[in-house]
Amino acid sequence: MTRVAILGSTGYTALELFKILAIHPEVEVVAATTRQEGSPPLSAIHPSLTGMFQLNCRNMTAEQVGQESDMVFCCLPHTASMEAVPQLLEADCRVVDLSADYRLNDPGVYEQWYHHVHTDPTRLQSAVYGLPELYRDVIGGADLVANPGCYTSASILALAPLVAENLIDCQGIIIDAKSGVSGAGRTPKLGNLFSECNESVTAYGIGTHRHTPEIEQVLANVGGMDVQVAFNPHLMPMDRGILCSVYPRLVEKRSQKELLDLYRTFYSGSPFVRVLDRIPRTKDVSGTNFCDITVCFNRDQLVIFSALDNLIRGASGVAVQNMNLMLGLDERMGMLPC
Repeated sequence: MTRVAILGSTGYTALELFKILAIHPEVEVVAATTRQEGSPPLSAIHPSLTGMFQLNCRNMTAEQVGQESDMVFCCLPHTASMEAVPQLLEADCRVVDLSADYRLNDPGVYEQWYHHVHTDPTRLQSAVYGLPELYRDVIGGADLVANPGCYTSASILALAPLVAENLIDCQGIIIDAKSGVSGAGRTPKLGNLFSECNESVTAYGIGTHRHTPEIEQVLANVGGMDVQVAFNPHLMPMDRGILCSVYPRLVEKRSQKELLDLYRTFYSGSPFVRVLDRIPRTKDVSGTNFCDITVCFNRDQLVIFSALDNLIRGASGVAVQNMNLMLGLDERMGMLPC
């Protein structure tokens, strides 16, 4: 059994990790960390886990975590992971980092978008981006995997087949994205209070959202050319889920059938991407690790729709998928049936 630790165990993504790992046949969760005093039982932080784990959440150093575990999921805030990850790797732990600290290759770009100097810049080039559909072959041998963001997963998976085949103009791609409130995390914020967001839809982060350079970087790597997106996120009055409507310009004419065939071929070896003949719904992917995608035309405008659960396919589910690949296991282990 692989010994697993979860750093930052109080948030929504950590909760989903615990739920998946509770039924995983090849791992045992041996440590969960928190900065809260008194080492509270895990069930006191996440009541839905009552009876599933006999764990107390401890305020542990990275060195202590490294002594007790083989694989670590970092669910720490941005800028906090880069302090813990070097010590975990030095302790011979393998790490899946769910923050953004190792997703961007350029420390200058990280500083520009996250307003913080990266303190571990030498590892940015060696960290493997954890999107299995694109990087499955290198994730298996990685010691540090940078788990992708939720918006980025939905956006990149929607566009990757077209970018890879050079079928679209990679400048000026419009991504209209909508997410449930859990995407903002569990820390209380005024705009996420029920009375603030219920019965309301609002756009935010226009031109400044931190997932923008991540989307552009990965797609540029896929297509071998610069990519520019106009990423427009919206907050929806629902608990979870993401729906992206993506508007690229085709450089040569293709039918809907040809494009759907292209997507099905591109994702033929990817068990968690479903290419549909209908428009995806967030309800249909809720609680699963699936990303549902389709393509269609509005007159002459190509539109790609993608939907996923931001807490699972956009965070914890793909993190376990990455762990499975790192351990040489079936990437579906612990998540199918959903």
